[in-house]
Amino acid sequence: MPTLQTLLTFFGVAVLLGLSPGPDNLFVLLQSAQRGWRMGIAVVVGLCIGIIGHTTAVALGLAAVFAASEIAFDVLKWCGAAYLIYLAWGAWRAPVGVKHEEAVGSPSSEPRASASDVMRMVLRGVVMNLTNPKVLIFFLAFLPQFANPSLGPVAPQIFVFGAVFIVATFLVFGSIAIFSGVFGNLLLRSARGQRWLNRITAIVFVGLAVKLATSQR
Repeated sequence: MPTLQTLLTFFGVAVLLGLSPGPDNLFVLLQSAQRGWRMGIAVVVGLCIGIIGHTTAVALGLAAVFAASEIAFDVLKWCGAAYLIYLAWGAWRAPVGVKHEEAVGSPSSEPRASASDVMRMVLRGVVMNLTNPKVLIFFLAFLPQFANPSLGPVAPQIFVFGAVFIVATFLVFGSIAIFSGVFGNLLLRSARGQRWLNRITAIVFVGLAVKLATSQR
């Protein structure tokens, strides 16, 4: 097992990585602003589930095989880009509805979503994370750096680091979801503000899709 000092160092690095601008935290920010903080938290849960997949791939050695395959990399990145375009289209065409003044402005005032809506957003986070080959390659390069073979098998250590990374991600992205959700809730007072938010979200998703589609190993 990794030492406590190593785990604390890893946790600090993971928090800094979560705070640095990137596709995932930007995705959480926009989804929370557009749909509310509860839906944002659901997206964060989905992203964390995706991290489990990436961690497992690294621990089992699948990530190394994947990183060496140009075809697999290209297939996955094009699937991810297509999914982002799909989300952009949905955001552009999202209906606009104005809430009453007294119904916005605090997280507690946000209407509760149905279980199916929550699960849809969780799945959205999972797909967003797993269809980005750059994340898998990053984990392949990042997690083993903290493993110490002298402390035992590397695979269990990778899983421990993956769990710590999930905790850091949930704390950082969860905070982003709450603050962004409150801000987005204020925009619901204005149909124009909501329409602009939908348009900006769609444009950002297209930009992320282009960036992913043109990425190289």
